[in-house]
Amino acid sequence: MVKSELAPKGHLRAAINMGNPLLVTSRAANGDPQGVSPDMARAIADELGVDVRYVPFATPGELGDALARDEWDIGLIAIEPARAETILFSSPYVEIEATYLVAADSPFKSIEDVDAAGVNIAVSARSAYDLYLSRTLKHAQLLRGAGLQGAFDLFVKERPHALAGLRPALLDDAQRMARDHAIQARVIEGRFTSVTQAIGTKHANKEGAAFIEDFVARAKTSGLVAMLIEKHGVGGRLAVAV
Repeated sequence: MVKSELAPKGHLRAAINMGNPLLVTSRAANGDPQGVSPDMARAIADELGVDVRYVPFATPGELGDALARDEWDIGLIAIEPARAETILFSSPYVEIEATYLVAADSPFKSIEDVDAAGVNIAVSARSAYDLYLSRTLKHAQLLRGAGLQGAFDLFVKERPHALAGLRPALLDDAQRMARDHAIQARVIEGRFTSVTQAIGTKHANKEGAAFIEDFVARAKTSGLVAMLIEKHGVGGRLAVAV
């Protein structure tokens, strides 16, 4: 029953969010994505005894939308309540801190400082942290860009007060701004949330979801997730979810 739910076409269609450079770090010669997420999908396919076929998406929003069109069997994407309405998530396997990048001379010192009247925050549209901030911000306004690059371009060109994102990516963005745009920026300490990455499937796939949940638990306790983090050079940037 598990195989018929998760691989009804005889192979596992694994949706991969190509917009997260911590989870997809490169591409193989044949174009397949490589990284922690693709390797997790391949390990699931191996346990099912089927081939994996990657279905790449530029953004997590596009990945989520594609489930309604039956374009994938499992999706490796961040847990978010809005997405949980259509996707049945496993427990998380990795987590990443989300915070803000601000100009070096910004008066903002803490996460709480940023949520103020008149403050504009650039963000990657429909990312997990966009959805989180959309629910929780009380005063600041979001300016949405298409993907990570779109949000970065908004921050550079329109100069809003902050750029929301994942801490490792924002640290890279600060270096890129200084190098390419002569703009000094810093990452605020602390976090407004942690983005937790999980594996989802259709709500109808009850036995398949139980199988995935068991796989994720074993992948964490066996050291598989930690090994993949080190294998792909993202140690210190990704953490095994507790």
